Amino acid sequence: MDELTLIQRIAVWALPLIFAVTVHEAAHGWVADKLGDPTARKLGRITFNPLPHIDPVGTLLVPVLMLTFTGFLIGWAKPVPVMVNRLHSPQRDMAVVAAAGPGSNLLMAVVWSLVLLLAQSLLHSMHAVGLPLMLMSVAGVFVNLVLMALNLLPIPPLDGGRVLNGFLPANVSRVYMKLEPYGMFILIGLLISGIAAKFLWPIVLTGITVLPGSAQVMGILPVLFP
Repeated sequence: MDELTLIQRIAVWALPLIFAVTVHEAAHGWVADKLGDPTARKLGRITFNPLPHIDPVGTLLVPVLMLTFTGFLIGWAKPVPVMVNRLHSPQRDMAVVAAAGPGSNLLMAVVWSLVLLLAQSLLHSMHAVGLPLMLMSVAGVFVNLVLMALNLLPIPPLDGGRVLNGFLPANVSRVYMKLEPYGMFILIGLLISGIAAKFLWPIVLTGITVLPGSAQVMGILPVLFP
């Protein structure tokens, strides 16, 4: 398979990334609504329509720049607001709301892996449809597993940090959540140093291995990067 041009890579990655971050945030809002906080519903954020979720920097600019200069793609959407004091059991329910994000990414990885099987069946009869769909499916599996693993890091404000906080005693929780203003700096440091990769890649590779079409994912992934 020939190496993809930049435009082709953007076309392959765009839809999987946009829906990965859209469904991730919508899942937070949906679960929060079920647990007592209707804020996201009132703001129109419980929707698969990407437009209310798009962050001009995190959903558009950063992914394009990263794909152009690093070959790797990641991004984020506008965070769904959650009024913790409206939840039935604030500390516990906030952990459940947080877990919904990575959970939705795992579900989407499964869906994309099934789409990959469909794309394979179309390769011979409808090559012009099957090949792009296959590439997009592999991108969908990969980006959702990466977002899931990244958000499981136990660093507030990441979802993993909020999930962990749900199990901490109140006095420990107060101290732990003081890390939140510095969380993104900690994350950047872990990513640059390579420490985060030691946690992320085993999760991503395990996910690829257990999902349908794992051999195809591993075979096609190198084509998606320059």
